Amino acid sequence: MRRQIIVVFLSLFWLVLGPAFGADRGALFKITGNGHAMYLFGTMHVGQPGFYPLEPRIAGAVAGASTLALEIDPGDESNAVAKALQTYGMSAPGSSIDDLTPALRARLNKALLKAGVEASAISRYKPWLVATVLAMAEYAAQGYRADLSVDAHLAQLARASKVPVIALETAVSQMSLFDRLSDFEQLRFLEDTIDQIESGKQDSEVRQIVEAWRTADQAAFEAIAVRAEKDTTVSGRFLKMVLLDERNVVIADKLAGLLQRADNSVAAIGVLHLLGNKSVPALLGARGLKVERVY
Repeated sequence: MRRQIIVVFLSLFWLVLGPAFGADRGALFKITGNGHAMYLFGTMHVGQPGFYPLEPRIAGAVAGASTLALEIDPGDESNAVAKALQTYGMSAPGSSIDDLTPALRARLNKALLKAGVEASAISRYKPWLVATVLAMAEYAAQGYRADLSVDAHLAQLARASKVPVIALETAVSQMSLFDRLSDFEQLRFLEDTIDQIESGKQDSEVRQIVEAWRTADQAAFEAIAVRAEKDTTVSGRFLKMVLLDERNVVIADKLAGLLQRADNSVAAIGVLHLLGNKSVPALLGARGLKVERVY
């Protein structure tokens, strides 16, 4: 408890003396119901040193929380991720990503070269996983690193204050969703990603999402949500309907349960789960819980 009080005090100290430090990031909601309260924070699954420190309200809330709930606990999933990747991300023996049309193979090779990825390294990857590697390379090219993710930073803050960290999902539950894609849809998913890279749209969208998160720009987030609704590509529909809307229902159920049994908790999930009319905050509000947007 003493450590939690010190962390909260230092957070308030920086709020008064250092407005350049710990600016608002992402999106923050306060959810109340059943006599309990929870902060719901939107994260980025990548990061850079300039993201930190986070602003005092969220940093102090995590340090003094009863529980921190994350999509996946980054400190407790390395073996599970490896197994899930093997099960859902690798092609069957005798099959490989090399089995593409010559035109798509040439475009992929060009994209891999730009990303700095050896073609041999992804030869057994399913098309959806190759697309994910290429998309992550776009973030890396702009200096955003998975090891500096906001989720990992919050987990470190929680553990430093001996706050329990729980996972709302597992690597298996997340990656198994890609099994919904047929072979044809997986190829279209990969083509969509290459299209976006070649057109510069992927680079632009990375900048827009990160900048919206970095400045807690509500208008920019709303514009991103509108674009997602209008995206009719295979990858866009899968992202919106399965990776966001479908998971939002499960996440909202688990957060409502956490709020019922615990007070003063913090939940931190990818910021895209907090956008749109089927977002986690919208689903929690539909349950009769009070949802207040802090920023």
